[in-house]
Amino acid sequence: MKDLKQRGLRIFQWFEKRTGLLKPLEEMARHPTPSSAASWWYVFGSAAMVLLIMQVMTGILLALVYSPSASNAYASLQFINHNLRLGWFLRAMHGWGSDFMIAIVLIHMMQVFLFGAYKYPRELTWIAGVFLLLLTLGMAFTGQVLRFDQDAYWGLGIGASVTSRIPFIGAPMVHLLLGGPIIGGATLSRFFALHVFLIPALLLAFVGLHLLMVLRLGINEWPMPGRLVRKSDYDRNYVALTKSTGVPFVPDAAWKDAVFAAVILLAVMACAFFFGPFGPGGQPDPTIIQTVPRPDFFFLWLYAVLAFLPPEMETPALLIAPVAIVGGLLLLPLIAGEGEKHWSRRPVAVLMVTLIAVTLGTFTHLGLHTPWSPAMDSWSSDPVPASFVEHRTPLERRGALLLQQKQCRNCHSIGGVGGRRGPALDAVATEMTGDQIVRQILQGGGNMPAYGKALSPEETTAITQYLRTLRGPGLRPAADASQGLQPQNASHPVDSTKGASGAP
Repeated sequence: MKDLKQRGLRIFQWFEKRTGLLKPLEEMARHPTPSSAASWWYVFGSAAMVLLIMQVMTGILLALVYSPSASNAYASLQFINHNLRLGWFLRAMHGWGSDFMIAIVLIHMMQVFLFGAYKYPRELTWIAGVFLLLLTLGMAFTGQVLRFDQDAYWGLGIGASVTSRIPFIGAPMVHLLLGGPIIGGATLSRFFALHVFLIPALLLAFVGLHLLMVLRLGINEWPMPGRLVRKSDYDRNYVALTKSTGVPFVPDAAWKDAVFAAVILLAVMACAFFFGPFGPGGQPDPTIIQTVPRPDFFFLWLYAVLAFLPPEMETPALLIAPVAIVGGLLLLPLIAGEGEKHWSRRPVAVLMVTLIAVTLGTFTHLGLHTPWSPAMDSWSSDPVPASFVEHRTPLERRGALLLQQKQCRNCHSIGGVGGRRGPALDAVATEMTGDQIVRQILQGGGNMPAYGKALSPEETTAITQYLRTLRGPGLRPAADASQGLQPQNASHPVDSTKGASGAP
């Protein structure tokens, strides 16, 4: 036994002499931490790193089986769910781990903000954290795309539509992401490369930078009212604080990190076991129009914001707001790097965190429970009222049937029945000309996606002809002002509520 220990010691010394790994690891474990920072409030960063390690491990195992091609992705997920032993649990761990990681990173960022830990000399630590948050959200979005179900397909279409609005570089970026102008065979392989190679590599690089800054600059001390941060004396005061009250990170602070990380991992496992994996929710089919693709939980707030925005505000909000928010986060430590740290002396900071939390929570709730996220079974349970199909020609009745089959009723009501995301169609012919209806269907606009590639010319014609019959009693159909007003019955003699005569 003694010989075995000596042999192991010699092997260890041989590796240590050539790699020199023990010394930096020992320095990392023993680096002094202010005793006030050995708190349960400082455990979120370590928990996020543990979740990242779990995501990398489960992601590698899934990548061994997953097929990143448009023709095989859905089948490979079904194989993992139903044929691979504990494959469903592995997928569930990866999916729930993503949600937990976003939540932990957000809580950590808010804690750092409230504790003033972005101030001198930790400006670069905060900036690296902002990029880590963005990369974590990028991992979540690309992971949803890899499910390649109906939600992923149409959600990616909306994402590409948003990207295309960026001036000058929008179209090239869409081509770069999708591998062409449409979602095709190259799209999934590109998102697989983003999700498995590029974004994880950037995440690990920024995590390394983040840890290096923490080790070099130390963990932020517990903020005290009246203790101001000044570049002239902060370093000297921090060194004195660590000498007088400092404790080694291991074990005095590390045990709290380990306990909290274990609790988080157990919570991920519990959610994976009881709730299972996310999707896939249906094989992607561009001929089946899903007008309300619902994103994953942490993107629901954005879904609701875009639904409630007026059409004229969509593009400015999509192009200006994200740049302003990210720019503000990056500039924060540069413009407010000194001064008070304690939250009781920074009421504006507390108000901002509260406002952001309430806003995100409210819009997430709206994304789950309001008519702006209507139930997807409305098309099958609520037929077009009979009064809206009477006295129509065969072509117009085919349009009414297509309106039902293509799930347009998820967002639009007729006769008070249907979704309320979009405007009611009872009198659409009085508000839009035939050309405008065609353009709206093919190109979309406002909150409505473009359906030009999902409808044949014959289907578009049938739907348009039917919609042109929908107008209230005694109302004129919409007309092109440049062509002059048309007589009441010149376009179509049918009134949507009075039958063939059109009489009031």
